[in-house]
Amino acid sequence: MTRALVFMASALALSACATDPVTGQSIYGNTARGAGIGAIVGAVGGALAGGDDKRNVLVGAAVGALAGGAIGRYMDQQEADMRKAVADSGIGIQRVGDNIELVMPSDVTFSKGSAQLDSSFIPVLDKVAQSLNLYPKTTIDIIGHASTEGDAQLNMDLSYRRAEAVRMYLQGRSVLPARMATGGMGENQPLISPERSEADRSKNRRVQVVLRPVTA
Repeated sequence: MTRALVFMASALALSACATDPVTGQSIYGNTARGAGIGAIVGAVGGALAGGDDKRNVLVGAAVGALAGGAIGRYMDQQEADMRKAVADSGIGIQRVGDNIELVMPSDVTFSKGSAQLDSSFIPVLDKVAQSLNLYPKTTIDIIGHASTEGDAQLNMDLSYRRAEAVRMYLQGRSVLPARMATGGMGENQPLISPERSEADRSKNRRVQVVLRPVTA
């Protein structure tokens, strides 16, 4: 049931688009005002949380919530810290409203067809975890994506397992489990469509991490 809800979240995509910080290509379903990808990821998180996003309440009770002008300042500070953490790592960061989106391409995270984290990526993920722990008043949506190469259901499963691998590693580095939700979008949110080359397919294989402020 969970996987089906994750799959259905792709239907929220809109025709407008923004630019991906890593590839320079369009992110389908995103808009300059922060709908699209943020809405899709929010829907995935809500589905995984059982219909509405209870993480906001749970995390707020544990570490406190943000309100008013404090939201923007907090996210500004977290964005600056995260940019330092992932500098020169190949991870892209963009700000979408009050949310922060990290795009982790497959060439720095996983080997082709694998859900095992690349050993060279571990030091970077350690820095990501440190930054997340410094700014606990955010929820964390971790969404895996795949190329169209191979069987669609296998790609859906692989994208989910990759998102889970990132979540489990972050949890092992003391990131609060209640903050995190994972989902697999499989082939349903490509950055490059149609895929004409291996380079295109590589860009579509990625993990997104979206940080959203916990608000009062």
